[in-house]
Amino acid sequence: MSTRIAFLKGHGTENDFVIIPDPENVIDLPPAAVAALCDRRAGIGGDGLLHVVRSAAHPEARAMAAEAEWFMDYRNGDGSVAEMCGNGVRVFAHYLQRAGHVAEGDIAVATRGGVKTVHIAKEGDITVGMGKALLPEGDVTVSVGERSWPARNVNMGNPHAVAFVEDLDHAGDLYTAPPFSPASAYPDGVNVEFVVDRGLRHVALRVHERGSGETRSCGTGACAVAVATARRDDADPAVTGTPATYTVDVPGGRLVITERPDGEIEMTGPAVIVAEGEIDAGWLETATP
Repeated sequence: MSTRIAFLKGHGTENDFVIIPDPENVIDLPPAAVAALCDRRAGIGGDGLLHVVRSAAHPEARAMAAEAEWFMDYRNGDGSVAEMCGNGVRVFAHYLQRAGHVAEGDIAVATRGGVKTVHIAKEGDITVGMGKALLPEGDVTVSVGERSWPARNVNMGNPHAVAFVEDLDHAGDLYTAPPFSPASAYPDGVNVEFVVDRGLRHVALRVHERGSGETRSCGTGACAVAVATARRDDADPAVTGTPATYTVDVPGGRLVITERPDGEIEMTGPAVIVAEGEIDAGWLETATP
């Protein structure tokens, strides 16, 4: 490992990330190192880490290299591996454009949740093709304190439990993961969204992301919420034949989610790079047990 490691810091609707450019996949990033970098007091700080690697250089992405040159090796803030991060994909694409690796227009990004199509618009917003939602069968319940709610099980490449509540304060502090049942519904944990209505096809959410706690935004969570809300509203595009578009307010901003009759989901929102610098590799070694 070199003595200095380049990094950037970015966010998508205030869901923030440490970005580590590493095209040839030579930087060792064990879970403890990722957690140290994402620590908001002793590290750089972030909800997660975006490890930027060429697909051909990463064993988990080589099979996707023909479709997508770049692989988003995404990690949660605690160092655990995640399948997908919708806000992260937008920030990842923005970084690729900033670094001169891609231009405006359509690009493909490999993720553990498959290859995602991304459109970088001239006006700055970025649209991500998030794929199709899976809606596993079975009843799910989530709880906070003495309150419990039925939740919709939605998988967007990662698992979500969507609960409609009367007040977002009912979600509590979201420092710890809200209990859910049955345990068999989410053997690897779950992102939990608490949702209220704001108007016609307009909702707001708070979210606990597994491995990160409450975050200011969750892109896959916003998609899961739009899917669950469309079913609640009897607006399933596969049934109506008409796209369903929802405005989803998150604590850090606003996302627009559209589900098409073929099931494909698109998410549009901003992405920002706020800083760049260098990490002292010696510090990272001492910060990693």
